[in-house]
Order: sequence, then C-alpha cells, then structure tokens
Amino acid sequence: MPDTSLVAIAISLLYLGSVACIYRILLTYRTTQGAIAWIIGLLGLPYLAVPMFLVFGRSRFGGYVKARRMGDQALTALLNRFERQTTSLSMLQQQHLDRPLQVLCKLGRQPFTEGNRCDLLKDGEATFDALIKAMENATSYILLEFYIVRSDKIGQRIKTTLEKKLSEGVQVWFLYDDVGSFGLPRAYLKELAKAGAKVASFGDGNIRRRRFQINFRNHRKLLVCDGKIGFVGGINLGNEYLGTVMDQEPWRDTHCRIEGPAVIGLQLAWLEDWNWASNEFPNLDWSPKEKMPGDEQVLVLPTGPADTWETCTLFFLSCINNAQSRIWIASPYFVPDVQIVNALQLAALRGVDVRIMIPEKSDNLFVGLAAYSYLVQASQAGIGIYRYQPGFMHQKVILVDDHYAAVGTANLDNRSMRLNFEIIAINTSTTFVTEVDAMLTKDLAHCRRMTEEDYQDRSIMFRLTCRAVRLLAPLL
Repeated sequence: MPDTSLVAIAISLLYLGSVACIYRILLTYRTTQGAIAWIIGLLGLPYLAVPMFLVFGRSRFGGYVKARRMGDQALTALLNRFERQTTSLSMLQQQHLDRPLQVLCKLGRQPFTEGNRCDLLKDGEATFDALIKAMENATSYILLEFYIVRSDKIGQRIKTTLEKKLSEGVQVWFLYDDVGSFGLPRAYLKELAKAGAKVASFGDGNIRRRRFQINFRNHRKLLVCDGKIGFVGGINLGNEYLGTVMDQEPWRDTHCRIEGPAVIGLQLAWLEDWNWASNEFPNLDWSPKEKMPGDEQVLVLPTGPADTWETCTLFFLSCINNAQSRIWIASPYFVPDVQIVNALQLAALRGVDVRIMIPEKSDNLFVGLAAYSYLVQASQAGIGIYRYQPGFMHQKVILVDDHYAAVGTANLDNRSMRLNFEIIAINTSTTFVTEVDAMLTKDLAHCRRMTEEDYQDRSIMFRLTCRAVRLLAPLL
C-alpha cells in the first residue's frame, strides 16, 4: 500500500505545477478561448493537462525572441543596408503601392523590391529540377532550410549535388526541422558534415534551448544560391512530391523561383533562423546585382511566434479585408479561427468572390473532419469551398483581385497563424498574377464545390464528430 504522505506530496506538487502553468498562461496568452480551455483543464484534470501543457502549451517562442534581440543589431544593420541598396516601390511612389501593401511591408520589416524575375514551379519534378540546376550553378554558397528532408531518392539526389559542390569549394549551410525530419537518418547528416557542410537542426541545435515541445516548428522551405537565386513554396525534400510513393495519392503543389533583390529577403530570414539554431553569423553576399533580371515587384514576408504581432494572421486578414472583387486561397489545411471565418463571411457578403481550395482527401484525419464543420457558415455567406479531386493538394497560394498573388508555406490553420515559422513571397506583377490566375483556374476545374448538404445530410454521429474535432482547432 503506498505511503499516504508520498501520495499527498505528489498531488501537492501536481497542483503547484498546475498553478505555475496557469501563471504562465495569464502572462502570455494570445486568445481568450485558448486560455480558458487550458485553465479549466489544469484545474479539473491536472494529471493530464500539466504534461500536455509542457508539450503543447507555450504560445510564444521566448528563446528565439532573446536570440533575435541579441543578434538584432547586426540583422537591423543588414536590413537597413538592404533597403538602401535596393529600389523599393515606396521610394518610387508608384500608385499601386497602396496602404494595404505598405502594411505588409511593415509586417515583414522589409520593402517591396523591383527588378525581380519569378517563375511558378508546378509540382515536384519541375521544382526539384530547378533546385538542382540552381545548386549546380552556384559558385560561392548554398543555403538550405526545409521542414521535411528524407533520405529517399530525392533526398539522396540533393545530398549528392551538395557533396559535389562542396568538393568544388562551394560553402553549404543545411538547416532542417528536427520534428518534420524525424525519420532522417543521422548517417545522412554525418555524411554531409563530413563532406564539409555546416549542418544544424532548428529544434535542438543548442543544448540550452532544448524543450520538450513539439510546437514552434520551422515550417519554411527555402533555398538560396549565392544571394542571387532563391526558392520558396510548399515543397519539401521527399519522393511524395513526385507522386511516386507506393499507395499514395499524387501530390499537387507549387513552388516559386525568384531571381533578383528579393532573394536578399529570403536570405535574411534564413540567417535569423540559422543564428538561432547554431549561434553563427555567416559572412554572406548582401549586394543585389546592379543589372536586374526582371521587372517584377516582390516582398518576402517571414512570419512566426517570435514576432511582435501575429504576423501570419494579420497577413491573411489584410488580404481578405482588402479584397475588392475576389480572393482565392489554396491551402491543404483549413481550420481557421473565428476572426478569419468572420473576415471571409464579410468579404463574401460584400460581393467578393471567395474561394477556398482544399484537398478531397486530407493527409490528416482530424483536419479533414474539422473542415466539414465550416460548411454551413461558409455556404450561407456565399463562400465557395472547393475540394481538389485528382490527388492530395498541398500548395499554399493566395490571389487577391488582379492586384497581387502570394506563394509560400503558410496554411489556413492555427499552427501557421501562431505556432510555426512560415515564409511568403508576395508579387504585384501583372504577369505573375495572370500566371497564378491561370494555374488556380485550372486547379479549380478539377475540384467539386461543397454545399451545406455535404454536411447536413451526413449522420448525426459524423456531424458531432466534426464539431468535436473542431474544438481541437488550436492544436491541429
């Protein structure tokens, strides 16, 4: 029989831990609903809620904030130099740099830049071919940052290319997320390091920063070569993006190749992440080419839980609230919070063509079920929710009127809004917007529009399950 005094001590410690968690919540919470849910759980079921809070509960990435402040002087100097060396649209006072776009500049702490060339890359084969070509042509350095890296055919192809460039004297910095790349063999990383690459994990690169947390993932996917050519979008380094994995639906995704001064914005975001993960500040090229490769205007917008504001949420709200004729959003995960839902409803009610494209079959059961629970609200307001049929749609693309388009890594869910580090490239060029329009129009032709009946005609158990799962939205 257990000693009652030991049991009493254990229970007391458990409730002390619960009180400490509540104290933390009251100091740092971002949403009232989330704070109340945690507090109720911590008081009612502390033996379950305390361990869960340790894993899921933090709402701010404090360590990154401190690292940012420590390196902020050097990063700020680089940003100021970037603004001086590049031609921003605001400096030219072009009429289409209206207030919504100026707000996006302030959110990203970066300017729109002129003289860029952007190429849409549809699906894995085109993206990987372009990535490999850019790396093969690099002469000074290669910066990689991916959420998922696999040691499959694609992963080995990337590693072989990097090892070849290292043997030619090109420097390589390789940053990955330790949760997203959980299955990546250590041998893969050791072989890269042995060849001369600098390798770091975003989650546990520094022993002092380790936390028993699965939140705050680095969900960015980017590549920079020589500070001149960069890539950003939804594609990770794995065979699934080729649609060749056995028993798996083909993947539909979009990436973007950028050449020009906007690449420096990608490089700044990478540098901040690398500095956090490794405490290093590599010496890179920060001078854009004098001869610009194109005529497109691009803003790179990094977002994450270390930001002063909820940058990703504010980005989506700005896009939705300022849309005049249409807003089309492609996202594999659709679990928006109430303010995003309200903004979408208001946009539809004022006559904006609101279309949300999601996959027919989700790779996350809970996310797929939660999406059904929004159908009634969406249908009644005139919001179109379209399910992509041919396979799993993983692209993250936004089209606002004929004004601007964005390609990046952010989803319409809580993780992207508040927990993950994301990055988005926004382009105001008419040429680029037209290409995105054509691409999404083609994708929508392979979709079916969902109706209120898709939800209402299902069994009561299905509807209850969808509503119950929606309560988990902050964790999905």
